[in-house]
Amino acid sequence: MSNSKNIKVSDTAFVTCAFRRLNEKLSGDYYAKIWSNANAEEILRDYTSKVSAEEIETHCIRNRYFLETIKTCIEQSEIKMLINFGAGFSMYPFLVDDSIAHVEIDKPEVVAYKENVITELISKKQLPKRDITFIGVDFSTDYFNSLLNTLKQLINNKPCFIIIEGVLFFLNKSETELIFKLFNELQNTNDYVGSVSYTEDVLKTNAYSRLIAYTNQGLKDASTEGCQIVPTQFYENLKSYNLIEIQDYYSCSKIYGHTPKLSPNEILNESFYLLRKK
Repeated sequence: MSNSKNIKVSDTAFVTCAFRRLNEKLSGDYYAKIWSNANAEEILRDYTSKVSAEEIETHCIRNRYFLETIKTCIEQSEIKMLINFGAGFSMYPFLVDDSIAHVEIDKPEVVAYKENVITELISKKQLPKRDITFIGVDFSTDYFNSLLNTLKQLINNKPCFIIIEGVLFFLNKSETELIFKLFNELQNTNDYVGSVSYTEDVLKTNAYSRLIAYTNQGLKDASTEGCQIVPTQFYENLKSYNLIEIQDYYSCSKIYGHTPKLSPNEILNESFYLLRKK
């Protein structure tokens, strides 16, 4: 039986972390190894063999871009809080200066597990202490008002950076519009959003065809009509935000001294968007 069967969205959090672990220099994530487990490694091998062998590097580059962007915002005193929607097992709080607060949001089972592990590692002084609030939410349910109220109290008008990576693919269009409505109601002028999504260009690739086949075969709990691409026009048309930067795997590979291995037809190229509240 294929390993792609019975995969949950929550499993992708472990697998994404496993990608970052395999090239720490490129990803900048020296804590990803904490989350290594046999099931994630097995899914990773199956996924890379059936979808794209370059997924390790694409995920490392994505992490590196946002890590460096967040660091710059902190150094320039532009943000006091990082809010990570679909945080999975990302380790941004431990890779940046301890001067900012963090909110990590993901499916309840992911958040509960991560909080327990993080708390234990901090108590053992194997991780530095950080100001982190964990919130369990399923974005396919009726979450808007309760999450909005909770986050407003936590933010308390502090300048913030919201990051959402590896999430929009699993949502549908209406869910995506709702989550950006939430961002708009939470943020003040000059606050940031960092978002990741596929554009129409990826539809032409063999790698994307394999991704959809793999996802449809095995991923059991994505949203109805999920597996979406998000055209760049979506970000350009957001009335309350300015789109100030677009990068992708290829442009960031040049920045971070990496050379893609496969042809573009065999690579899942994600775009990275940096938005600023008007």
